[in-house]
This record gives sequence, C-alpha cells and structure tokens, in this order.
Amino acid sequence: MSKYDVLTIGNAIVDIISRCDDNFLSDNGIVKAAMNLIDAERAEALYAKMGPAVEASGGSAGNTAAGIANLGGKAAYFGKVAEDQLGEIFAHDIRAQGVYYKTKANGTFPPTARSMIFVTPDGERSMNTYLGACVEFGPEDVEADVVAEAKVTYFEGYLWDPPLAKQAIIDCARIAHEHGREMSMTLSDSFCVQRYRDEFLELMRSGTIDIVFANTQEVLALYETEDFEAALDKIADDCKIAAVTMSEKGAVIVKGDERIYVKATKIVELVDTTGAGDLFASGFLYAYTQGRSLEDCGKFGCLAAGVVIQQIGPRPSTSLPQAAKDAGLI
Repeated sequence: MSKYDVLTIGNAIVDIISRCDDNFLSDNGIVKAAMNLIDAERAEALYAKMGPAVEASGGSAGNTAAGIANLGGKAAYFGKVAEDQLGEIFAHDIRAQGVYYKTKANGTFPPTARSMIFVTPDGERSMNTYLGACVEFGPEDVEADVVAEAKVTYFEGYLWDPPLAKQAIIDCARIAHEHGREMSMTLSDSFCVQRYRDEFLELMRSGTIDIVFANTQEVLALYETEDFEAALDKIADDCKIAAVTMSEKGAVIVKGDERIYVKATKIVELVDTTGAGDLFASGFLYAYTQGRSLEDCGKFGCLAAGVVIQQIGPRPSTSLPQAAKDAGLI
C-alpha cells in the first residue's frame, strides 16, 4: 500500500489575482497569457497599479496537489516558503486542503514568492511572478520516505529554473524509480520550454520522466514545429505517456501508437483560466493512481479543468467528487 497517491513539487506561490483590460497589459509591458518572471522592484510597481485583488495560495504544483486532495486522493507537496505572512498563508491553505506539507521554511529573506495575475475579459491570465524563497528549494528539502511512498511524483517545469531544484528533482526521480514508482512533469509554459528544450527532452528520453503534461503550444515549442500531429508522434517516442490539453477542444492522451481524444467539459461561463492545466493534471493523476483507464484519466482531467475555469482562483472552491458524480465518472 502506498501512503500517497501523488507527491507534487513546485514553486510555493501566493497568487494575487486582479481583473484588467488588454490596454493595461500593453501599457505595462506584460506579455499576455504567459508567465513573466520579475524582480522585487517590478513586483512592487505592478502591485501598486493593481485594482481590487483576491489573494489565494497557488503555484502550479500546489494547485495540482489541492485538486487531487479535493477529489479524495492522498496528496503530498514539497515547496519552499519564507517565515513571513504570505508563507503562513500558503502553508495554512495547502494543509487545510488535506495535503501533507512539511517543507521547512527558509527564514525571512528572500520573502515568500508571489504572482500577480491579471485576468482579461476573455478569461486569459497573464502571470508576473517574483520567485523569492522558491529558489532556495534544494536536495536537503527532499523527504526521501515521502517520495518512496508516493505512487507518482510530479513536478512543474517552472521549477527547473533554480539550479538547486534541478538536483532535488533528479534525486526524487532516482528514489521514485528505485521503489518502483513513476515520475511525471508538466512543461508549464512555452517560454519555459524554449529555455530548457534540450534538458526536458533528455529527461524524457533518458527515462527520468515517465508521464508528461503539456498544452498545444508547449508541445509544438518542444519539437519546434507547427505540425501538431507530428509533435504527438515525437512525444509518443520520447515518453511512456503524454497528456496534451487543447483548450476548448479537450485533450489527447498519447501512449505509443494510441491516441485517445477526450472532449472538453461543457461550461456555463469562462471566468478565469488560472489553474486550468494544473487541475487537468490533478484529475488525470487522481484517476491514474486509482487504476482507471487512460480515457477516464483524460475525462477526470477535463472535468477538473472545466470546474476551475468557471471561478476566480486556481483551486476549486466546489466539490470535484460531486462534479464527477454528476458527470457519471463515479
């Protein structure tokens, strides 16, 4: 028996979410629908210009862990915060979701990471992230017993930026595979892919990573092509399983010669796409660790993503099991 279904590893970030129009983005040099890394000075300047905002614990892998716990799965999380107010908020929130979290805080400097997320009327989110304490996550924060007792360990591509985190992730992959577990990652962002294409491909081709999550733009960027089908063929050769989301077109699950297409969940209103990919991963991994078929994994992923994009914030505020029950998945 495994103590955890999924261990997720990522940047522990508090999201500060505000609505704006496209002119605000252009006036302030914000790249739309991307994750822009910023320094402390830029963070303060953008925060001063924000309208009314909602603060919510986020971070890609943290959102995934919260979604898995919401579904009833056993989730754990590694991620670094500081001993400050935002760090206390993050730790409280993720534990309140039912996620195991004991990563030691880092002192008071650098401060806990925060991401200012500007949501335009079309629901797209543009993230401006100050990583702060996140970059201090390293091998000493790896709890080997937790990795060994998790069916799948999952990390976000964003975490590949800090050098110490790279070694921690490699250590986790070694421990996971030594105990017959699987390792998974999300490509996170097309800009992230462009920075680390060769390294991500090596992780996949070497067998360090078993399951890969990506969206259409990311998989095209990974293989430097505009041919989606060709990209799917290539990723099928490079990893055991790939789950590729296609926004309103749903998702495709790739395993060898298999291509399993899953329709997007019908929604009433698109409110905020923040966390859509994170929650897709949570639904998929929850179902995967429960032994469901790959098609069901895709359906759970699309369901969780469909729920979260109809609200403000990256973590579901309603019951995912009830939504799954209503959809006939359980």
